[in-house]
This record gives sequence, C-alpha cells and structure tokens, in this order.
Amino acid sequence: MIIGTAGHIDHGKTTLVRALTGVDTDRLKEEKARGISIELGYAYIPVPETQDILGFIDVPGHEKFIHTMAAGAVGIDHALLVVAADDGIMPQTQEHLAIIALLGVQHGTVALTKADRVSPERLEQVQRAIEQLLGNTPLATAPIFATNAAQAGDAGTLALREHLLTLARHFPARPQQGLFRLAVDRAFSLQGQGTVVTGTVFGGQVHVGEQLQHSGTGQMVRVRSIHAQNQAAPSGYAGQRVALNLAGIDKEAIARGDWIAQPLALQATRRLDVRLSVLPQNVLPAAAQHGKHAPNTLQQWSTVHLHIGTSHHIAHVVPLDCEHLSPGEQGLAQLVLDADVYAVAGDHFIVRNAQASHTLAGGTVLDPYPPERKRRSTERIAYLQAMHHALASGDVSELIAHAAWGISRLQLARLMGWAPEQITTPKGVVVLGKNTQDTDPILLSQRHWQALQQQVLHALQRFHERNPDEPGVNAARLRRIGLPGLSHSKYDLLWQGVLNSLVEGGSIHQSGPWLHAPGHSVQLSAAEEQLAQQMLPDLEDGQFEPPWVRDLARDHGVAEDTVRALLRKLSRQGRLHQVVKDLFYTPTAIERLQAIASTIAQQSPQLAIEARHFRDATALGRKRAIQVLEYFDRSGFTRRVRDSHVLRNTP
Repeated sequence: MIIGTAGHIDHGKTTLVRALTGVDTDRLKEEKARGISIELGYAYIPVPETQDILGFIDVPGHEKFIHTMAAGAVGIDHALLVVAADDGIMPQTQEHLAIIALLGVQHGTVALTKADRVSPERLEQVQRAIEQLLGNTPLATAPIFATNAAQAGDAGTLALREHLLTLARHFPARPQQGLFRLAVDRAFSLQGQGTVVTGTVFGGQVHVGEQLQHSGTGQMVRVRSIHAQNQAAPSGYAGQRVALNLAGIDKEAIARGDWIAQPLALQATRRLDVRLSVLPQNVLPAAAQHGKHAPNTLQQWSTVHLHIGTSHHIAHVVPLDCEHLSPGEQGLAQLVLDADVYAVAGDHFIVRNAQASHTLAGGTVLDPYPPERKRRSTERIAYLQAMHHALASGDVSELIAHAAWGISRLQLARLMGWAPEQITTPKGVVVLGKNTQDTDPILLSQRHWQALQQQVLHALQRFHERNPDEPGVNAARLRRIGLPGLSHSKYDLLWQGVLNSLVEGGSIHQSGPWLHAPGHSVQLSAAEEQLAQQMLPDLEDGQFEPPWVRDLARDHGVAEDTVRALLRKLSRQGRLHQVVKDLFYTPTAIERLQAIASTIAQQSPQLAIEARHFRDATALGRKRAIQVLEYFDRSGFTRRVRDSHVLRNTP
C-alpha cells in the first residue's frame, strides 16, 4: 500500500510523515535551508503481523511545485490530506484534494495537524469545515485525526499510525497481470552499482534479469537488481514503489516523466482521446474563480498543461461531443500534444490552465492512438463509449463490435495495458491469422466482417457494370475500389482474409489474374462476332506468323482500333493469345509452340529452353522467338532463369 500526502504549504506534512515513520523526507540542502519541501520524499515502515511494507510519498505543498505534487500523487492507493488547525482550509488544500480525486484516488484519511495551537472550539470549527469540503468527494467518509506531530508520543499521531497500519493489513493487492510499466520519478547513480531509477509500478511485474525498454531513448536495459518498498526483492509488481538497478543506460539519459517498461507498452503518441471532467467553479482557487482567467471553460484548442504519469506536457484541448466544456461538466475530448507521450487506456491525468496557476480538469485516457480525422464522427464517439465500457467491465466485446476494421491482438493488448496471452476471444468474433506464424491476429465482429465482404462484392458489381468488356479486375485494384480505407500495408492480413473468404465461398471467381463475379464473361455483339468469324481464319492460316492488327484492318477494310478492341475481347474469352501488342496467336498455334518448347526442354540437361534452340526449331526469327518465350513466362507456362526459360512443372 502506498500513501500520498496532500495539503497546503507549511501545514506539517513532512513533520507528520517523520512522526509516523521516523524518516525525514526532506533530503535536499535547499529544503533544509528553506524549511519547505521542494522534491518528492519517500518513507517506509513495516506492517506488523505481515510481510508487507507501507510506503509514504511526501509531496510539496507550495503552488509552484504542483507539477511535482502531481507526479507523486499518481499511482497512490490512499491519500493523507493534511490540514493545519490554525490555518484551516487553504488554496492548496482544495487544489490538492481536487487533484487526488481527478487521479482516481478513492480512499483517504485526514490529519488535522498543529491541534495544540488552537482552542477546542477552533478545532471543532475546522473539523466541520473539512467534513463540508469532503462532502461531495470520494473522501466524504474519511476519518479525521487531530494530531500534534511535533510532540513525541502524541496520542493523535499514534492513533493515526495504527489506523493506517490497519488499513495496510487489509488492503487488497493490485492485479499483477498486464504489461509492466514503471513511471520514473527519480534517476541517480550509486557507486559500484550504476544507474538506478525509482517510481511507482503502474502495471504488471518485473523480475531480476529481465529486459525492459526506456521510453526516452528506446534503449533496451537489463534489470540487475530490484528494491520493492525499500527492500531487496527478486521482483516488483503493480502498486509498489520500486527501485530498479539498470544495466545498459546512463543516468543522464533518464528524466522524470520517462517510462521503464515492456516494449509493447511503449508506443509514442501525440494524441489522446479522453473522458474529461472540468472542476466546478466553486472548487477552483479564489483567484481562478474571479480573476482574469475565469470562467475556466475549455474551448476548441485551449492550451493546457497536461500531467500524466510523472510527465508534464503542453497540450491543446479539442472537445469531441460538444462545442466546449464549462466548469462542472464532463465530456469527451482529444488532447493534442507538441511532444511524444506514452499512455494506456485507463491512465488518469490532470490538466492545468495555460498559465499553470491552477488545476482545471482531469480525467481518464480512453484511446492513446486516436485518428486525426473524423475524430468527432458518430462512429468515433460510439467507439469511445465502448472503450469506456471496456475499462469499467473488462469486457472488450463491445469495443471489438465498434471497430469497423477490427483490432489486432497486440493492438488490443497495448491499448488496454494487458499481456497478449490475457486476451480471450469473445464468442462470435472472427479471428484472422490465428493459424499463421509470426502474424498478429485480427479480431473482428461478425457484423463488420459481413459488411467488408459486401463492400467488395458491390465494388466488383459496379466494375462489371461500367466495364462489361473487361474479364475482371486484379486483386490490387479491387482492394483500392472496394476497401479504399485499407490501402495501408498494416491492413494486408484483413484484406487477404476478406478476399480469400469470398473466393473460397464462391462469391468471387478467379480466372488467372482476374477476379470476377460468377458467370461473368466478356460478350461479343452480333456485329463483332460476324467480324471475328471473318478474321479468325486469317489468324489460323498464319500459324506461327499470324498477321498483325494493321494487316487485318487493311485486308478487311476496318479501322485498326476496331480490330484491336475485337482481338483483345477474343483474347479475354480465351479464343486468342496476345503475345505482344497488336500480335495475336490462335490457341492451336500456341499449343504447337508449347509442344516444341517442351521437346527442347526434355533434351536439355537443365530442362531449359534457350532462345536460339527455340528459334531454330520453330523457324521463327530471333526477335519473334524471344517474344513468344517471354509470353510463356508471363502466362505461367515457363519461368525465366537467367538467360533460359524453364518449364513451370520442373524443379
């Protein structure tokens, strides 16, 4: 269990943590000199009767260090809200409380410090004010302990300590499945050990000797040793404060805000689709309520400071299901960043105003890899609602149902922060590529599977209607006209699955390179058939030296374009073979030439056909012999091997 402090500057957070743990979390010289916390501080105490360790993160209270406070608050299990009895509720009390609520912290305790400095009446007054402040927050039922942490053996402090230890004894462990991710909040070097990073584990688990990746550089690092909750351990897992001793990277390469994680969890993005909650106007600090920055409405392209994980970024807000988000409202939005960020669905964040003077809103990441276009479409909004349901229930079937082009297993794992083996295929979902090695299977709903096939069939039908004289369309062109959105290579598996299903099911027939509807064939008009009957004998008589298109046009008094178009139709019907442009052979002539080629191949030790031997056997000139052999290669009768042509049915 990890407890994070929260509260206004000089309300005694560090003193309280020292009284509870015996550890002074102000370790910097400047902190000692100024008497305030500047950096995050850490302390640990063992939980009696268990093997567990209770961890504390002490955060700065000054408004200038809110970014540091936010980095410390992420990933905590329990908030310890500290309010000084003499000052009472102050601006950072409210803002820290808002931040921990926005970050999803559901449990907390209140320490009413410096209780010895005020009268019983004042103590009761502040306590009532705190109860009223917490009324509409997740900490509404949080117990309040009056303490005097500066006094040794203070009864209130001892009662608070026992209360926190009791909570730790019964606190359920977080699930350890999923992709390992550690949000770095410190990086330093230890003599003789090298680079060490510390942070809270957001998901999964890690063991000594494992290989992980650093988000900032992409470098792979090896885990030399692990300290979990301030103790040497063979592993670390979700919910723990962990220090990793890393090999393969220098301390200077790592900064707060980076991640050490499994590679699958680290895909950079500059857009986040989120569910955003804007703080009510009365929750904001007084200066924000009435100052020049009021009314704190988030409009199109509002500039904000984004705090996610332990990182800090500049972002722009694009509301998706409304024109703007006013104080107290919730809605969907896209955050557009100027630099790379790493996140998974379900990560909490906060946003502060452009001047970084106060917190405006917070929320949950729904999709870390959203599209730039059509981000406000009805289909996109429905997908994000399905993503919200998946996060709440753990059931991804509705999410798959709203993915028009399906979701790959690895994409789904990265999106949810799960290990791929955790993903079970919902009933009725189509899985493409599941039996293929080195392939990332695609999960697709039956509805979208049928819709994609119908799109292809309709496109093929339209093609035949517009091009009745064409034998069909090749696969690449059908993909472009049938499913233009799947042009990217990452959709190859999906396209091949759709096409194979249609061909195997008989909805599409394939004739050589041509794909066509069942029963479709090139048809000749009566006039074309009459002209064909006049010309075919000339081509038959020509045998190995048939007349060219220009010769036929001259002999029959017909335009060359008309003859050329007719002979191509006959070729598509299989009644002629187009060897080169404007030169067509009859099937009888081609069969005889193939027989000659086969005989030559059988006489060769390598079963190869050379142009000079084919030329001599057919009495064709060298140029024509090469043209015929190249046609054999194109048609699949032979294959080119260096300067020879080998029959396709040979090794």
